[in-house]
Amino acid sequence: MSSSITPEDPTRGILNPAAGLQRFELHRHAPAPDLARLVDWHWVVRWSLTAPFEQELLPHPCVNLVIELPGSAVHGIGTRREVVRLEGAGRVVATKFKPGGFFPFAHLPMRRLVDRVVPLVEIFGGAAGPLERVVLDQPDDAVAIRAVEELLRARRGPEDAGLDEAMALAVRAQEDRDIHRAEHLARIAGVSVRTLHRAFERYIGVGPKWIIRRSRVQEAAERVATGAPVAWAALAQELGYHDQAHLIREFKVQVGFTPAVYAERCAAARSKGGPPGVKG
Repeated sequence: MSSSITPEDPTRGILNPAAGLQRFELHRHAPAPDLARLVDWHWVVRWSLTAPFEQELLPHPCVNLVIELPGSAVHGIGTRREVVRLEGAGRVVATKFKPGGFFPFAHLPMRRLVDRVVPLVEIFGGAAGPLERVVLDQPDDAVAIRAVEELLRARRGPEDAGLDEAMALAVRAQEDRDIHRAEHLARIAGVSVRTLHRAFERYIGVGPKWIIRRSRVQEAAERVATGAPVAWAALAQELGYHDQAHLIREFKVQVGFTPAVYAERCAAARSKGGPPGVKG
């Protein structure tokens, strides 16, 4: 049975999280132990709004299986900032896979899902409809999540040593701040950059350079969102940028705002405060 978890950075990837978490509840649940190598967590969002709200996201290098009305789908890695519009009342039950974690269930190269939202039936065939009905009709999140996990177990492909290595390297690209370029990661793996890139396209979907850049900007945005003062020159050096200007340019490209404007938007949202927030 899934249990609640609190990730180290519970809002990373959610832009201006204070604004969003005043309008919806976000619950996160750990996967069953036998799926934990591939699944990061399950997440459930509920909202009840009197006016529409648009939540901006900076996606992680991972696939999400999303069950919702009007149509459930597999969301491939999104390389651009995304905007999700919430209206009225609703609920989403979803599964966030680790980078590369969806490969054993999709049975296709992950690059084919990048920047795509694919109807659930295209991936899971006849099992998609019954799963969607069970999850949407089941108010108990834990029971709904168990139904998703049962489908994943039935769909899971054979073990793949190449996948394990690619997943480990993707995590290294995200977390190791001494890795600034794909060449650094290729040396660690003992392969050429071309070989590394082919493996990432097959198992992860995007290249290591993209993962490195995205994770650095997500971390910078997370720090800004907390309201703590940011020493940009020091942060640029910590994250592996040539200088402060380079980090600021990259931040604007990915987030859509300069750090100063983004900080103002986050501060305005924090000043309003209030629930619902992150649960679990």
